[in-house]
Parts: sequence; structure tokens; C-alpha cells
Amino acid sequence: MTDTAHDRFTDEYDCIISGGGPAGIVAGLLLARGGVKVVVLEKHTDFFRDFRGDTIHPSTLRLLDELGLYNEFARITHRRVTTISLIGDDGRDYILGDLSRLHTAHPFMTIAPQWDFLNLLAKAGEDEAGFDLRMGVEMSSLIWDDDRVIGVRAQTPEGEAELRAPLVVAADGRWSKARDEAALSMRELRSTIDVWWFRIDTTAQLADTIAPRAKGGNVFVAIPRDGHVQMARLIPKGEDARFREQGIESLRGAVAETFPALADDVATLRFDDVKLLDVRRNEARRWFVDGLLCIGDSAHAMSPLGGDGVNLAVQDGVATARLLAEALRTGNVSTRELRRVQRRRMLTTKAVELLQGGIHAMIEPVVHNGGAIRPPAPILWLLTTFPALTVVPTRILGMGVTAEHAPGFARRQAERV
Repeated sequence: MTDTAHDRFTDEYDCIISGGGPAGIVAGLLLARGGVKVVVLEKHTDFFRDFRGDTIHPSTLRLLDELGLYNEFARITHRRVTTISLIGDDGRDYILGDLSRLHTAHPFMTIAPQWDFLNLLAKAGEDEAGFDLRMGVEMSSLIWDDDRVIGVRAQTPEGEAELRAPLVVAADGRWSKARDEAALSMRELRSTIDVWWFRIDTTAQLADTIAPRAKGGNVFVAIPRDGHVQMARLIPKGEDARFREQGIESLRGAVAETFPALADDVATLRFDDVKLLDVRRNEARRWFVDGLLCIGDSAHAMSPLGGDGVNLAVQDGVATARLLAEALRTGNVSTRELRRVQRRRMLTTKAVELLQGGIHAMIEPVVHNGGAIRPPAPILWLLTTFPALTVVPTRILGMGVTAEHAPGFARRQAERV
């Protein structure tokens, strides 16, 4: 398929990134610091959005250090989480992963608004001559020259525009237009749950944790923020309408029963504020075609359980910049180099998929049938008998199997606070 007509003004770049989430912004910032002329297209006019992951893992905190941005990030209101745990039906807190055992400068994860995190990275990009972030601009289609992608068409507030580059990076999420147009097939992984996402305004203090909690057949995850709690209720897949038919009082009662500290705050909860997240777990069998590379959720959609989607997306962005910056500066990116990115990221992606599969196997029966969330007895025995083993899951979720560091050209000294 060939599409090379120049009917209107065309912008030329070294790299076009479709999507301004963690993968796209990180890749764009690092590539710009490497001397690559890059444009990031974000279809929304700001970063404030439902279903933004709020957990920033130790490897991302280390990256912020390497980029000279950690001190600025530390000024953002956030909470620290040092353990991954479950509250058993006996009321005990079972530690499944201990981040404090990691040998890193920041052995914890933070709960911080993702929009603040993205704004921080976007602001850092403003200092780079080659960084162009266009908000309110959405890729509508790819431009092809035979079987090679050579650019994108995009909808802007002023109308349609064409942008061309030796490489298009698809960081446009689990419903990626670029990936679908390139006909990259997906391998679907099992998930039998969906998530209701809503907030409850409160002054109550809940534990700083991302652990699911089950009570009376209801399963929730509560993420504390300043002045409110972000809530996720896990429901059987495809059952949104049936659960809404039970009425808002049913949801309010389920929240109050599971989190008694919120009992006085649920009265203002309305179904209009409850958003449905269709939980998908999948992976592109191949992440690229000539001139196009998928990263982040466009390459591997992760479940919100475990909170590792942001971490993987950031690591994908780092690997993309480190492995491709030199080729992009010369304007000659081959499929061999794109394949290197996928191979580099595959081991960590598979390891996280395996862990998330175990989490789903543990939680899905409770969502469907009620009862208590119980880790498999042999695993629980190992982790409680040999606490040092709690570093294993946190190493995979918090750092990744293959460590991704900022390349030398992207590193900066932190400003003094």
C-alpha cells in the first residue's frame, strides 16, 4: 500500500510518538535529550483522566534520579508504600512482597496522581530543543509507502495535518489505532473481571496500600489521596448492568461494610460517578512493522491488579530511547533495531504477566463466588517462613527483570531543593 501524496503542509521529524501517557512522554523526553527531533501527540488537552495508574515503582523513582527530576517529584503530594500484602479472613496482614528489601535508593513505591507525574515530565521536555508536545492532537491514520510506515495523519484543532518521520512509536494505549491499522495480532490472556472506578471524598485515614480487600463477597482496592479515596470495585466481567440494577444503596453498603471508616462518607456516591474499566490482559505477538514500534499498553495491556502498568510503560520508553536514539539521529531505523526493543523488554513483560496471572487466579474466584482472598498455601508458607523471599515478587514488579537505566545522554544533575 502506497500513500505518498503531499496535498498539504507536512511537518518532518526524526520520530513521531502517538500517545502522551507514561511510555510516550518518557520516550519523547529521553530521545529529545539524545538529540532526536521528536513530537508527542496527545489527543486530550490535559493529563487529567479516569483510570490513570497512580503507583510509581522503585525503578521509575531511580529513573527520575538519573534524569535529575526526583527532587521535583518529591514535592508532589504522594504516599509511600513499602509492602504488598493481603488482609486474611483472620484479620492478619500477610506480607507477600517487601519493597524495603530492595537494594535501591528508593526502596518503596509511591501513590501519586499520574497527571502530576506526566506534567513534571512534560515540563522537563520544554527545556529540550527537540521536544514538541502537541496536546489536543490525535493520530487518525498511518501514512504508508508500500509496506513501510512513513508518518501519520492527525486531527488538530485547526484541521487535519500530516507528520512524517523515519519512525512512528505507538504509545496510544490498549485500544491502539496504530497497532490495529498495522494488523499486529494480539495474544489474549485470561481475565474474568472488570473494575468499577470511583472516588469518595473523605477525611478518613486509610492504610497506604494497594492490596485488595474482600468482605461479604465484595472485593475492593482503596487508594488513599489527599481529601478523597480512589476506589476500585472488582466485579465479574460483563456484569456491569446487573450490578447497577442492584441500586446505589447496594454499592454504598458494600463500601461501608468493607471500609467502616468510610461509612459516613458514602451517601454522596452516585452511579454517574462510577466508571467501568474493561479489564484486558493481552500482548502483541510482534511489536513492530517497518517504520512502526508499539510500546506500553499498545504492546501489552496489563491488569490494574498489581499496579505495574505504569512501571512497564516507563521501562519500555527508556529502552526505546536507549536502543534507537543513534539510529533516529541518522534517520535510518531498521526492523532489526525495532526487534531489539521487543527482545529487550520481553523477559520482564512475561514475568509480570506470570505474576499477574497468579494474582488473578487468587482473586477471581472470590469476585465470582465470595469468600476470603487466600494465597496458595505453599507460597504463603514459604513467604512467612522465609521472609527474605518477599523480595522476589517486589524485584519483578518494582524493578523489572532487566534493569532499564537512563542512557548517559539523558542524565542530568538534580537541582538542589
